[in-house]
Amino acid sequence: MSALDALDERQRQAASVLRGPVAVLAGAGTGKTRVITHRIAHGVDTGAYSPQRVMAVTFTAKAAGELRGRLRALGVGGVAARTFHAAALKQLNFFWPTVAGDSAPSLIDNKVRMLGQAADAMRLRPSTATLRDIAAEIEWRKVSMLSIEQYAELERPISGIRPEQLIELQSAYEALKDERRQLDFEDVLLACAGMLEAEPRVAAAVHEQYRHFTVDEFQDVSPLQNRLLELWLGDRRDICVVGDASQTIYSFAGAQQRYLLEFERRFTDATVVRLETNYRSRAPILTAANALMRGRPGALALAPAGAHDDEETPTLTAYDTETDEAAGVAEAIVRRIASGAAPSEIAVLYRAHAQSAVLQQALAARGVATSVLGGTRFFDMPEVRQAVLALRAAAVAPTDAGFLPTVRDVLRGLGLTDEPPQAGGAQRDGWEARRAILRLAEEAESGTTLRVFADDLMARAKDQHEPTLQTVTLSTLHAAKGLEWPHVLLAGWAEGSLPISYATSFENIDEERRLAYVGITRAARTLAVSWSRSAGRGERAPSRFLAEIGTTGRGTGILRDVAPTSRRVARQG
Repeated sequence: MSALDALDERQRQAASVLRGPVAVLAGAGTGKTRVITHRIAHGVDTGAYSPQRVMAVTFTAKAAGELRGRLRALGVGGVAARTFHAAALKQLNFFWPTVAGDSAPSLIDNKVRMLGQAADAMRLRPSTATLRDIAAEIEWRKVSMLSIEQYAELERPISGIRPEQLIELQSAYEALKDERRQLDFEDVLLACAGMLEAEPRVAAAVHEQYRHFTVDEFQDVSPLQNRLLELWLGDRRDICVVGDASQTIYSFAGAQQRYLLEFERRFTDATVVRLETNYRSRAPILTAANALMRGRPGALALAPAGAHDDEETPTLTAYDTETDEAAGVAEAIVRRIASGAAPSEIAVLYRAHAQSAVLQQALAARGVATSVLGGTRFFDMPEVRQAVLALRAAAVAPTDAGFLPTVRDVLRGLGLTDEPPQAGGAQRDGWEARRAILRLAEEAESGTTLRVFADDLMARAKDQHEPTLQTVTLSTLHAAKGLEWPHVLLAGWAEGSLPISYATSFENIDEERRLAYVGITRAARTLAVSWSRSAGRGERAPSRFLAEIGTTGRGTGILRDVAPTSRRVARQG
């Protein structure tokens, strides 16, 4: 079977072009990861690629792990699927001894702590929040390839510290880092790029090792990452970039969508393929997404892969207060679960972390367990670590009980009960984690042994391939990018929340619009949008993005206005 057989016409076109510059403009839900992996597999199958000479670069360790997993499933091993930082660090550690004659500097594990130490030496006492903001500014400055002097000319103020102190503190931080012979994460990219520029033999070795490049989420590259990519590529042209300008939501961290938008201008002979068939979302959801992004640079017109008889028009509900809104969202979720949806099929997305507390409280009051995305990773939870160690230990001792009964006994010994604790709190979180491990065992292939299962858990931990918890997901819009759920509720669509209050420039508002687009396109079957007229700070207006999309009573009728079920329901929780 060919690696191209499972692709649609446009996907096949993108995966068939194995040489020269290629840009795949892939809208939400159009199968970009499938195209990336099948294109690499097709190149290996046809002999055009040697797996060891392919580098696939993405932005998160989880995404890199998913790429490796999918390639393994296609029978392709040996491909370097890494983040920019992981790839640069590997090269730095390999070449540094040859270039510098000693081992590479160590990495600092906490930028905020070192900034605090530098501030102490200056007799400054900025708050932890201020130090975090300064750390973010240092990251932005470096990925934007600006010196401290160039940064000083931009006059980017930070609350809690005077401008001249900010510049002096950044210099003190760099001096302290150099004194301790350490690098931060951005230094890894800078040092790798500097080494490739200054050492022709290093550049020649990297160019010999890697011949074919694929870059996922290309709309999110920073000037520094783009420069490093240019150095990796050299004068070759075998590069495939995949991205969607409408999903550029990390400009605050240095991402610049212009590298994607200007790709054709840089490579005039580039093959450009647009993927606009969406396999995730129902037509009414895509209509709302398209309306929001119409006319924006690089926007794609998403079309559903097929029609469905049970399509629901997205809804819009206005509440009096945020507490009412949270209670209404909880009530809607309870009804959805009662109608047959699994909790894991439902997500509530919002703009800022602060919005999660009232939602968690309202859902716990209704007995609905939640998981907050961006919290502790599944395999970093103490309950999960304890379970994996216990299962590995049990695999050493012979037993006649059988695979599944042994897993069940181990987990029960660690606290897994037949009935879950009350929703909300650490006990319920631990129960859900152990239940997820048991569910993996129940879904394991026939003949799986305890040793194989324990090894599989370790491999999952390495690739951050987390199991699905039977909980409702709460997430910021940023953390939800790249994920999907059958049922999505978007909360807090009011001016001041989305767009957020400090987004005042045209560019900032456009980024908020793209965040809203990301939220809409996470939904597969149903979409519900809500907002509240008050958040304890006086009256608020509905988000301007709602007017752009349109509601039944105004505009195009893309969203259907609904009233809260009742005053009593709106006040629950």
